[in-house]
Amino acid sequence: MASPSLLRRSTRPELYVCSRCAFRAAQPSTRGPKRCISTSFLNKVAAAEEQWQEQAVEVRTGKRKSVLTVLEERGLIQAITGTRNAADKRLTDRRLGAYIGIDPTASSLHVGHLLPFMSLFWMYFHGYQSVILLGGATAKIGDPSDRLTTRVKEHSSTRTANMVNMHYQLKKLWANIHAHGQDYGFYQGNDFNHQRALLNNNAWWNKMPMLEVLQVLGPGMRMGPMLGKDTVKNKMEKGDGMSFAEFTYPIMQAWDWWHLYNTKGVQVQIGGADQYGNITAGIDAVKYISKNHPDPVVRSNVAPLGDPFGFTVPLLTTSSGAKFGKSAGNAIWLDREQTSTFDLYGYFLRTPDADVGKYLKLFTFMPIEQIDTLVQEHLVEPSLRKAQHTLARELVKIVHGAHEAKIAEEQHRFLFRKQPDEPAILQVEADAASSAGYTTLNNRPNVNIQLPTSVVHNLSIPRILYACGLASSTADGTRIVQANAAFIAGMNHKKEKVPMLDGSVNWTRVKPWAIADTAQYILHGDLLMLRKGKHNIRVIQIVPDEEYDASGKSYPGMKMKQGPLSTLDKRSQKAIENLETHRGRWEGYEEPSSEFEGLDELPEKK
Repeated sequence: MASPSLLRRSTRPELYVCSRCAFRAAQPSTRGPKRCISTSFLNKVAAAEEQWQEQAVEVRTGKRKSVLTVLEERGLIQAITGTRNAADKRLTDRRLGAYIGIDPTASSLHVGHLLPFMSLFWMYFHGYQSVILLGGATAKIGDPSDRLTTRVKEHSSTRTANMVNMHYQLKKLWANIHAHGQDYGFYQGNDFNHQRALLNNNAWWNKMPMLEVLQVLGPGMRMGPMLGKDTVKNKMEKGDGMSFAEFTYPIMQAWDWWHLYNTKGVQVQIGGADQYGNITAGIDAVKYISKNHPDPVVRSNVAPLGDPFGFTVPLLTTSSGAKFGKSAGNAIWLDREQTSTFDLYGYFLRTPDADVGKYLKLFTFMPIEQIDTLVQEHLVEPSLRKAQHTLARELVKIVHGAHEAKIAEEQHRFLFRKQPDEPAILQVEADAASSAGYTTLNNRPNVNIQLPTSVVHNLSIPRILYACGLASSTADGTRIVQANAAFIAGMNHKKEKVPMLDGSVNWTRVKPWAIADTAQYILHGDLLMLRKGKHNIRVIQIVPDEEYDASGKSYPGMKMKQGPLSTLDKRSQKAIENLETHRGRWEGYEEPSSEFEGLDELPEKK
């Protein structure tokens, strides 16, 4: 006789699940874990909405300028998708979300990137949700917009290092902007109304199969409009042709917008003038997915958001009309390792009088009336370059912080003062972070360094921390490891020791492991990344010992090699050669008989 359980199973109807639902259920969720919403949080949301509606009434009655009007007055609007009045009305009625995307194709931002960022920062100050999207995934393809040649393919270690450098640079930029808003009184005592985020599209591209993208978005991307874009036609007719990877770049960028639109409620995209085609393609893609997504729950969730739109900002050009940027070869970098704070200040100090008013509106948050007054004062006595000093100080304050801006200004005034005979003392107060001895985003030391292979493979992790400058000694490195304050990048899973995916960075807490265990964290064969605390990081390029010795560099704790060609001997030999060069000038000189006698006869020093 059959068992009762078997009879029950035979009479129970079988359940069937469609292949699409089964496929989605098997995929890891791209959203983070949900948390309970407290009553205090709901009260903050209600208060923020009430304040927003009061602000909207002031804009409609003319008591306050809309954010779009502010951007237009400062020259930060090039073109708007759709009509201007429709965009202004939507920005006034609702607290929308806006984002800017940037690919880490270089190790640093440059001045040309600041224009779209300034538009986003103004929206942040006015209470809009503001997101900067770092394209860790799209950087592997490369944006072909306004290019006739294909980008040179970079090594995976270079891409990873660029992404880490730019990530911390953007974090520093956000921190300085938030402090700037406090100085100008934009927050009105309520920081909850000002939400910002720094995201990386690796978070979803490394988890999502391309099949889902083609299934959801592919039918809406028609070949005719894509082939008719100027970027495609120019590259195929005048350039070196277009690869399929470059052709699909707008699809990836459009999916990024859809992801932010669906998960964050981001309806606005900001870009440079060369990004107008990609923005319009993204608008069409988001509209298509919103109406045709196979999941009815998703369609109902995004329906209240409305149609997306975007705008572009003008490109920053030189006085001759040339574009600023890495490709043009005239980039002014925002990384102080590539363009020092002194040089960045000096570059804007040399701004022509005809452009200083325009740049003050573009690169500062000063009111328009204050800028006009400053320009008029400058024209009365142009030699003082009062407007240029204000421009340089405000821009360096945004990029490197208030303390660094003060140092750069004092250095320029000290070195280029008009009366060298009068005493001039360079006095700059130390900032609180430096005097306290802890590292911030603005005062952290150089990130990119080189170390020989023998250090990484033959030394313990505390000695490596000392060699790269994260510890003051080997004993200090041991204390840092024991305090769980050191981190290393390289593993995607702490227990299973799975190598992390290309283009992503996962930090693992450093433990006092064996010397040989450090090698498993080397990325792409020649890259090691270490971090102490939150902001103090090192991106270490591992080079052969012979190459490191030939460069003449040294690191803390380095033991000089013995032999005629050691680094110490090279330095000693160079010092001896310098002494031999000047020995002839002192021949025949007799030492004076008294302490002060004969001082005028000393050979002139050079």
